[in-house]
Amino acid sequence: MLLSLCSDEDLMGRSIDVLRKTEQHLDKDDPLRVKVEEVAERIGEQGVQPGDRILLMDALDTAYDALDAEYSRVRSLSGILRIATFFVLLGAGGLAVWGWFCPDSLNMCFLPEGKKFAACPSGEVHLKDGNVASDYAQRVDVLVIEAAGLAGAALTVIASLRSIQGTSSPYMLPLSASLLKFPTGALTAFVGVLLIRGAFIPGLSDLDSSAQIIAWAVIFGAAQHLVTRFVDERARVTLSDVGRPPSESESNLPKKG
Repeated sequence: MLLSLCSDEDLMGRSIDVLRKTEQHLDKDDPLRVKVEEVAERIGEQGVQPGDRILLMDALDTAYDALDAEYSRVRSLSGILRIATFFVLLGAGGLAVWGWFCPDSLNMCFLPEGKKFAACPSGEVHLKDGNVASDYAQRVDVLVIEAAGLAGAALTVIASLRSIQGTSSPYMLPLSASLLKFPTGALTAFVGVLLIRGAFIPGLSDLDSSAQIIAWAVIFGAAQHLVTRFVDERARVTLSDVGRPPSESESNLPKKG
């Protein structure tokens, strides 16, 4: 609107701003960007020619449309991450509730050889004749494991803050990516201890104390970074695409193979 109302002298000055916007958001081979570059170069020497005003108005409008599309991608990814966080949190909470009401079905206890107690996440329990490991399971065992995993995930989030950067986007995409790590850490801790409990990992089938169980839960919680780092990379690339022409955005993607 301003371009349609300003004088020819003002239009000559604003042509540089229009050129900058088109270079930020339109591909270098885009015909509209090529024409704007030609007009911006010529307009300072020959003045405003018929059709220049309409061309600059169309170019600026197209550039702003491209910027809106870039922000839409950021908003969409942020929404997806928040929904994913909710469902992962729901899954972790469901396991904790399941473990509370049916502790023997999600047994996290170990029977170390030569010991007179069962090692559970919530503490050691003295052995009784004829009992198996699931008989010593406590209601809070799964909750303790998930809390330890959450603590491990928190450590990775704190460590990642050293490389986090601010963004001019109104959508807090880095925060959404970080929030996903917490419930994911709780789940990876549960799955990791469950794998040890099932003797899936050689040499770690018999943990000797509750402290060892919690320590491994913290390690598995921190290991969630192996999964969520792909989300972090996707978020970083999406944010860096804001203000880039499409060709530069594609070249910014991680290369496969």
